[in-house]
Amino acid sequence: MRFVLRLLMCIAVALAVGFGLSYYALTDGRLFGAVSLGPWTTWPEIGSPAPNPYARGHITREAALQLGRSEGLQFVATTDSDEAPLNLACSYRIAGRVPVSTFWTLSAVDMDWVNMAAPGTDAALRSSEIVRQSDGAMVIHVGTGLRPGNWLELAGGGDFQLVLTLYDTTALSSFASADMTMPSITMEDCR
Repeated sequence: MRFVLRLLMCIAVALAVGFGLSYYALTDGRLFGAVSLGPWTTWPEIGSPAPNPYARGHITREAALQLGRSEGLQFVATTDSDEAPLNLACSYRIAGRVPVSTFWTLSAVDMDWVNMAAPGTDAALRSSEIVRQSDGAMVIHVGTGLRPGNWLELAGGGDFQLVLTLYDTTALSSFASADMTMPSITMEDCR
């Protein structure tokens, strides 16, 4: 009897671990093919012609139209550079340089991927609209409160994600990508 109980316990643990890791790989999967650069994470395999099994499962589960690898990369940030979750009760400063690309967009979405842009504003901030500093770097303010300069105005409450989509980019396509940096995300203040 003891043997049967141990066997059933081992099977239950094996199933829980197996299904748990499979669920994690399909929903987030940062351990399986993701590349993190500071607070930004991307999955370069998603747009490849032959993605790995975890990326293929993630694509199937999300049922979203993905960019092809030659079309661009999508970076997602759920935390600031200090690893605190992004929340609409606070305002943030995105500063630095974006990897070389023909065009890029920055948007904010909630955890269900619903755009958080304030009503009457553009859904995303585009690279063609950015005022840059004299050295070519950018500073973008993100939040619900009015800020000078480049500002992505948001509405709503709760946690959110920043989505930076680079179109026609060479990022992560060579050995030089190890030196690639992404803009920092700094919390400015909270209400």
